[in-house]
Amino acid sequence: MHSDTIAAIATAMAGAGIGIVRISGDQAVEIADKVFRKKGGGTLTEQESHTIHYGSVWEDGEMIDEVMTLLMRAPRSYTSEDTVEIDCHGGVYVTKRILEAVLHAGARLAEPGEFTKRAFLNGRIDLSQAESVMDVIQAKNDLSLKNSIRQLSGALLHEIREIRGALLHEIAFIESALDDPEHISLDGYPQTLDERLGKAETKIARLLKSSESGRLIGEGIATVIVGKPNVGKSSLLNALLGEERAIVTEIAGTTRDTLEEQMNLNGILLRVTDTAGIRDTEDVVEKIGVERSKKYLADADLVIYVADASTRLDQNDFEILDLLAEHKVIILLNKSDLPAVTTEEDFAAAVSRLPMWKEKKEDLKMITFSAKERSGMELLEQTVQDMFFAGEICSDQEICITNLRHKTALSDALSSILLARKSIADGMPEDFYSIDLMAAYEKLGMIIGEAVEDDLVNEIFSKFCMGK
Repeated sequence: MHSDTIAAIATAMAGAGIGIVRISGDQAVEIADKVFRKKGGGTLTEQESHTIHYGSVWEDGEMIDEVMTLLMRAPRSYTSEDTVEIDCHGGVYVTKRILEAVLHAGARLAEPGEFTKRAFLNGRIDLSQAESVMDVIQAKNDLSLKNSIRQLSGALLHEIREIRGALLHEIAFIESALDDPEHISLDGYPQTLDERLGKAETKIARLLKSSESGRLIGEGIATVIVGKPNVGKSSLLNALLGEERAIVTEIAGTTRDTLEEQMNLNGILLRVTDTAGIRDTEDVVEKIGVERSKKYLADADLVIYVADASTRLDQNDFEILDLLAEHKVIILLNKSDLPAVTTEEDFAAAVSRLPMWKEKKEDLKMITFSAKERSGMELLEQTVQDMFFAGEICSDQEICITNLRHKTALSDALSSILLARKSIADGMPEDFYSIDLMAAYEKLGMIIGEAVEDDLVNEIFSKFCMGK
């Protein structure tokens, strides 16, 4: 437990219906009593935990605001410390005045993330749960929110502790057998250990496999819209966003730079980049835009190639398609509201003749589309879901690893387990096993904060917002 008492504004610094000043620490109730006057008399010190009291906040004989004050005594609070929350009117100035009064009464201004840090240090939550608090705050879609809530409820903690517990049991057994070989035999044990490590390997590998889906859920699918000039790329972006975000004209080359937006596609976050039309051009500015378009392809999770179905394919189309052969691609035959000149069959036949696409032609995703009339939108949404999450997306009961630190620790733990299994296969002495098993045990402990240095803890919580 910490000896000092901290305080901060726990709501956004913007005009709102309500503002909250949170106080936590040994002196939280005493400090709150210095500024809070309960209607009808009495002090918070006299009240029971988890009660709400109406009154006002005063400083230097001046009333600042009428408030409701929530009292939570240790350990039944977010930080496991005595905590008082003052709910006031949500103006920025009045909330800051109340915080200043609390600080003048003896509290210290909390550092970013310090309330959650205290919850972790006081043992109320583990480090993975603490990090999921920020994930909940930053969630941009339903899938990301659900996954963060699962981790906040301790799903990852349970999984990691189960694996660590099994490893610790084996480490203890090996050490005991080495210390007392007369009473504890290791005959046949390597084979038994190998089977048990195989189970741990499977569990860790499953968590690691989820990290790709987790990345896409948390960060969103990096989506790049490409195509020749004037095929409807910007119209597609506007259709996806449901608003006129990009300039659309009949003049080829209108989009000369990239335009980036985020959108929610049936619960999946897309980070969409509309690029300049790719073609040979002498226009200096447009040429720069074309080069940027090509660079964005390198980091794309998904490429939406827009072709004009009302015109015939030309050499420019084939040159662009060659650039996309190594990517996940959806081909949109846009402008289906006009008489069709190029059909899906025409496009598939043309693509099949391209050397770079011969092995991929069975995976070709093609949609007849009209950005003008928004026809084909539902099929586009379903295709994106099928390409990235069909059969792989985390269900409501599964864990998706979204944190790079967690992924790295899992990968290191898996490497140590594989080394232990190799030692078994090579017939190495049993003390070699325990070295690698202890390394895996410690790496997994870093995820939940049971084997982590203070500097890393400080770095993690420094990224939190104030008041949390």
